[in-house]
Amino acid sequence: MQPFITDISKVMTEQPFIFNQIHIEAARNASDDFNLFHDKHKWLQITHNPFKGPIVLGFQLNAMIEYQLYLYRNAHHENRIISENGLRFSNYQITYVNAVRPDRELFLDIKKTINKTIPELTLSNRIAIKSDNKIVLLGSKKETQKPLFLADTDLSSLPDLNALAECSRVPGSDFFLKRKIVNNGNAKNFLSGSLAEQSDYFDEIDGLAEYPEMFPCSLTSGALLKKAQIEDQHDFKRNPMVYTSHSLSVNREHLRLLKNNHKLHILVKQLPESKSRTLNNTDIMLRVYECYGLLENAKVLFRARLCLVPLEKLLNGLNNRQSQKT
Repeated sequence: MQPFITDISKVMTEQPFIFNQIHIEAARNASDDFNLFHDKHKWLQITHNPFKGPIVLGFQLNAMIEYQLYLYRNAHHENRIISENGLRFSNYQITYVNAVRPDRELFLDIKKTINKTIPELTLSNRIAIKSDNKIVLLGSKKETQKPLFLADTDLSSLPDLNALAECSRVPGSDFFLKRKIVNNGNAKNFLSGSLAEQSDYFDEIDGLAEYPEMFPCSLTSGALLKKAQIEDQHDFKRNPMVYTSHSLSVNREHLRLLKNNHKLHILVKQLPESKSRTLNNTDIMLRVYECYGLLENAKVLFRARLCLVPLEKLLNGLNNRQSQKT
């Protein structure tokens, strides 16, 4: 684990972060992510796997970013601005440039906060992670009064999700439902697996129990896998998928309502493939999923747009670009 950072402004771009395989095990077990890419044995079973070993979870990297920004906000007294102005939505825009292997040094760069007032007050930070002097992740985090992603989706007409069967299609909709009972133990393990200090969120002696933003969002990966397994009979060995980007909006006020042993309803909908949604500078069409996390009382905790591509198409696209250069 990384030591607790007291003066984050001095070390943010200097101190390396290192994920070990045990961190991957903790995060994937806590979030029910059974993707073979993260399995220390089964990664070998993936057809044409270029990564030569297990890789860090996308949501695990997101959670590391969340925690470092939590420290950054505290160090720069920005939580007062967030509270006084009702900036209850935490928004992440993440682009995955390359996979992250365990036991490699990572360097996180958080740019100085930009305070915008037009059209509404927004606190914004650009983010980058490098390894071996190469970018592996680019993104931003913004604090806003309204969600930046999927804000117009109306879920009020859905039936009572508590009454529906686990891992089933929601009647009258295109949503697949995955239900999860959250618990403090899994959240702690996910934090530890993401190089975050769990005692900043959970302390039984002091009565502290606050879920991190990224833990409930991370459960969407397991929901996507279950949907692919049950509805599509997807072959995870022959046709693996990789994330290209995450767009997430989390309602912090609703997050405070989430407690140990509460139900979380995760809704997943795949959008039709379209030539208007392709991977940057390629003709590879993205697999786009709209995902929502709802509390037992139907309050929307998070909204997520997740983009994936088949590994085979990604590798073919990269090979074609390299051959064109030569």
